[in-house]
Amino acid sequence: MRFFCFLLLLIILALHWATPRTAAPLHLPPLAVVMTRNPKIGVHTRLTGMGDEAAFRQQFTAIREMGASWVVDLFPWAYVQPRDPAVFDWRGADMLVAHARQQGLQVIARLDIVPAWARPHNTSDRLLLPAAYPAYARYVAAFATRYPDIQYLQIWNEPNLDLEWGGQTPDPEAYARLLQTVYPVVKQANPRALIVAGALSPGPDVPQARLDDLAYTRRVAQAGGQWDVWAVHAYGAKSPALEPPHPDRINFRRVEVYRELLRALEKPSPLIVTEGGWNDHPRWAGAVTPAQRLEWTVDAYHLARAWPDVVAVCLWQWQLPTTHSYQDNYSFVAPDGTPKALYWAVQSYALTDGD
Repeated sequence: MRFFCFLLLLIILALHWATPRTAAPLHLPPLAVVMTRNPKIGVHTRLTGMGDEAAFRQQFTAIREMGASWVVDLFPWAYVQPRDPAVFDWRGADMLVAHARQQGLQVIARLDIVPAWARPHNTSDRLLLPAAYPAYARYVAAFATRYPDIQYLQIWNEPNLDLEWGGQTPDPEAYARLLQTVYPVVKQANPRALIVAGALSPGPDVPQARLDDLAYTRRVAQAGGQWDVWAVHAYGAKSPALEPPHPDRINFRRVEVYRELLRALEKPSPLIVTEGGWNDHPRWAGAVTPAQRLEWTVDAYHLARAWPDVVAVCLWQWQLPTTHSYQDNYSFVAPDGTPKALYWAVQSYALTDGD
């Protein structure tokens, strides 16, 4: 008898583990349209996993009302397939995508974070070994199939950093192989999907931390990496948005440095800014003044409007929980949702007629 009770318990647990969760009906607002003078304005959000429809509605409404048309958000592989490669849980992603659509926002999907079953025990959730490339490619293809109107699929984030490459030394040739694995699988699933590569941490070599972003780009291209769009992290550091580009300078117009490099490599590509911006923390050495941040952010959005090969500029970051560090001063709104001065400056620009 005890054996049969134990067997029954195992069956119940197995069914619980393998059965996809039933999604509750969503409560969506009426369909809205973004009103803006500059359709390239975007922000980077971090809403996946929140599971709070009220928060989605409040934040996406505020983004639309600011005059932004684009959002970048992370859709972790580990959230969608947390248990094994055969089971998908799309509830959180469905909620985000549905609410973004209702506000008239276009989504750029950043796809990373490795589930425990796809990496060695007790390793970083950024560690993606070659043996897991096919499983990751199937996840990206499944995403592209489920959300065919999300055209831009970002393959990894800042792979030139040790931290984001799972604690390993960044390996451009390995990243090229990842792109080679993902590209044909996704194209077969959804030919309209566009593979977004790059999204590198900008700057020169930093031992045990970063591989020079331009050298990394060159090696990915030379190793045969496949992509449709190249993502740029266009942080302004302490320089104005209009400061001329130069390979040795970290500034917003580093976008143009990538453009010329990709052309030289015979890989001319559309570009998309998936992170960037300025920080105005009063006690951080890398910060600018609040007035500079307002002016330079508006200048950056306006400059990008004239770049025909730049799809969107999505600056970091819409809203953050309080960290009591300089990171708090990258956001457009406070942790409780109160708009900061930057929000009103961008809205004034976006909703004002002009050149």
